[in-house]
Amino acid sequence: MDLSLVPQIKHTDNNNFFLLSGPCAIEGEEMALRIAEKIVGITDRLKIPYVFKGSFKKANRSRVDSFTGIGDEKALKILRKVSETFHVPTVTDIHEVSDALKAAEYVDVLQIPAFLVRQTDLVVAAAKTGKTINLKKGQFMSPESMQHATTKVTGTGNGQVMVTDRGTMFGYQDMVVDFRGIPTMKAYAPVVLDVTHSLQQPNQSSGVTGGRPDMIETIARAGIATGVDGIFMETHFDPSIAKSDGANMLHLDHLAPLLTNLTRLRKTVNDLQ
Repeated sequence: MDLSLVPQIKHTDNNNFFLLSGPCAIEGEEMALRIAEKIVGITDRLKIPYVFKGSFKKANRSRVDSFTGIGDEKALKILRKVSETFHVPTVTDIHEVSDALKAAEYVDVLQIPAFLVRQTDLVVAAAKTGKTINLKKGQFMSPESMQHATTKVTGTGNGQVMVTDRGTMFGYQDMVVDFRGIPTMKAYAPVVLDVTHSLQQPNQSSGVTGGRPDMIETIARAGIATGVDGIFMETHFDPSIAKSDGANMLHLDHLAPLLTNLTRLRKTVNDLQ
């Protein structure tokens, strides 16, 4: 992949995958800096290009009393501080047209959530900021349909676009990754595999999404084997207290051995090509 897609990303010469990782939501400055520092140390050692991920607000919630954020400007300023402190680009998701310009002042990559990727006005507004755009494939969409989503970005003159697969609905309460879609979507844009969201178990009667974190390495390995350009994983030093998506999140202590294994596997895949 041409890493100039994200101009601020640290380049490496080992043809490794890149990583989008961090907490699901920005819960506070201390937690964000703590998580970022840990991931930066690991990715620097393994020569993995890294983008810090954190949602400045959560709009897609099952229950009205679910955590939605600490305040837009406060969270966005924390994302900027992470970038300035560790010299890494940042990514956050947006939900409304008005979010595009607001978030673009603070982050390097604007992410369109899977539920909203068909919203033309939102995608075009994000693209017009000139930022790199990460389009999450809808859980209800085919890989082929993402060609039209990427065209909405490139049609504005912005060629900085990537597509992220985060699984497809399998019944009411499960997700499945169809790895046949990876090479299909790579014809349209660089492809990222969102490992942790692909392991969600949505629509639980409690109104809190479940997950299968025990399968994270399995799905991530399969993604590397099928040639994804990047890996997306949400992580936290204590998923049990995370305010969003804790059930499918990777414990921060497990990140280093997982990325070490994935880097080795990527080298093997590269050697076979």
